[in-house]
Amino acid sequence: MDEYRGENRIVLRGQGLAAPVPSHRNHGVDYYAVPLRVPRLSGVDDVLNLVTADPDPSLWEPGRWVDAQGEVRSYNNRSGQGSKLVITVLVRSAQPAPEETGENRLVLAGALCRRPTARRTPLGREICDLLLAVNRPYGRADYLPCIAWGSLAAHCAGLDVGDRLRLEGRLQSRQYHKLIDGEQVERTAFEISVMNLLDGAEPL
Repeated sequence: MDEYRGENRIVLRGQGLAAPVPSHRNHGVDYYAVPLRVPRLSGVDDVLNLVTADPDPSLWEPGRWVDAQGEVRSYNNRSGQGSKLVITVLVRSAQPAPEETGENRLVLAGALCRRPTARRTPLGREICDLLLAVNRPYGRADYLPCIAWGSLAAHCAGLDVGDRLRLEGRLQSRQYHKLIDGEQVERTAFEISVMNLLDGAEPL
């Protein structure tokens, strides 16, 4: 198996915002949803949706800092409410954080499943939108929106459907407004901000 097999690892350190609530049941296991606030160095916060099978109230007490490791997951929302593509973090392990500082690092390896879209900000900075399909071990895949900036965006714009990438970045949230039935509705989008393209099996 080559180095571009599906790879999906994320490390987070942040502050719980609410107690876990029931999310869903899968293969006899109950899962719970919990929001995590992860501050950036810029002072902006990312609020990420975590899913865990361990709803330990002492670990996920609102306001407590937590270290979590897991995988970024996606699924299609067919309810008609909110975003069509829902992005969460499946927690594989979690423990109290030793310090109150944000951390948000991930490594993904997969294949482009849509042609990259290049554009520019009003100030002329290059941006490139990507959609990466990351295989799970048992045949399914997660479809994860990614965004690259500057010279990295210019490089990514030259890629094509089926090209395989291994990248390092962060999972981030952003608010936007969508016009629905004549009313401006605030929505939250989640995407991977690409920091570097990687080769080989570097550790996270």
